[in-house]
Amino acid sequence: MLPGDIDAVMRIWLEANLSAHSFVPEEYWRSNLEPVREAIASAEVYVADSGGRVLGFIGLDGGYIAGIFVSPESRGRGVGRQLLERAKARHARLELHVYAENPRARRFYEREGFSVLSEGADSGTGRAELVMAWARGEGDNDGNRAERR
Repeated sequence: MLPGDIDAVMRIWLEANLSAHSFVPEEYWRSNLEPVREAIASAEVYVADSGGRVLGFIGLDGGYIAGIFVSPESRGRGVGRQLLERAKARHARLELHVYAENPRARRFYEREGFSVLSEGADSGTGRAELVMAWARGEGDNDGNRAERR
């Protein structure tokens, strides 16, 4: 991520969360803008862009995916998959949390080889969430479904 990308990244983060998580009050997302901006500064972040315009990004903390966020006009065009493939190339195992009420995201991760390890509740919102994981298989680059713990 380039230093000049932060404003576009934060705009996409907010738009994507408001769009995908209508079950969470808007104020929750707005109140987390600055903490997320600070966290992104120290995270492993990869940006997908076209002609200098940010289309989406993925934020990682080691093998933990803090989130994949794609601009509304770029959704359904392979941007999220491209970002995820970049993370898979750098990590042998990836884990993430996804809201149970976000079936589109769950289906995306399942298509990409993730499986549900456990269910719980998000500490910030109290909403049901799933812990999902992916692990690269021995000798394959596509990965396979992680086994339940």
